[in-house]
Amino acid sequence: MGFKEVSNPKKVIFFFDHAAPSPRFELSNDHAFLRDFAAKTGSQISDVGYGISHQVVAEREVKPGDVVIGADSHTCTGGALGAFATGVGSTDAAVAIALGKVWLKVPETIRVHVEGKLPVGIYGKDIILHLIGKMGAAGATYKALEFEGDTIDNLDMAGRMTIANMAVEAGAKVGLFPSDGVTQDWLNRMGRSKDFRRLGPDPDAVYEKTVMTNAKELKPTIACPHQVDNIKTIDEIGDVKVDQVFLGTSCNGRLEDFRLQPRY
Repeated sequence: MGFKEVSNPKKVIFFFDHAAPSPRFELSNDHAFLRDFAAKTGSQISDVGYGISHQVVAEREVKPGDVVIGADSHTCTGGALGAFATGVGSTDAAVAIALGKVWLKVPETIRVHVEGKLPVGIYGKDIILHLIGKMGAAGATYKALEFEGDTIDNLDMAGRMTIANMAVEAGAKVGLFPSDGVTQDWLNRMGRSKDFRRLGPDPDAVYEKTVMTNAKELKPTIACPHQVDNIKTIDEIGDVKVDQVFLGTSCNGRLEDFRLQPRY
């Protein structure tokens, strides 16, 4: 496209994550190319072993009120911090790297109201899978999903990130949470207390529609092959023989998940 420079090297980060260490020579060549490009332009690198892009950038960079774009569709994880974070294609990412600008259509907003105390064994993943099952995999295409309600107010940052991460699985452009006391506490833990500012919807905000969920009615939920909206609760599945289990995902493979103790 004829661009010669990076607009702001300090705000451009190349992540070596999903295929790291490289499993194929083609990806090894990509790694070498990216390292060379970053060195020439002064751009930042998040190296092999540092973590998945949308988790790491949330921990280190994303602030409430930011606009964040990434070449990973799950960049929308940053919405848990009250940022407009969304995934884009390679061309849009290249333009943003060169110009420091991005062009987006302002999406209509669907309000997702979750009310009530979560039952034992129910977490953020169950909330978002239930919502996707209700709306469908394309039910929020290019919409903003805005989460509210006392369930959301009491949800920890790990749960919020899981929900924001999977907003795109309903087709949404972004999944937004208020920046509140939970956000402030989490940023304090990350050593980033100065990055906090309180953000929430305007009292007279207009929504395309509101989707209501009663948390007390939720059950442990999984997505079955081969679509994310093919959801079933555990009691609908019955006994299934399991030969192999993978622990850890780029959605909710966090320390909080590994530390959970069975409470049934």
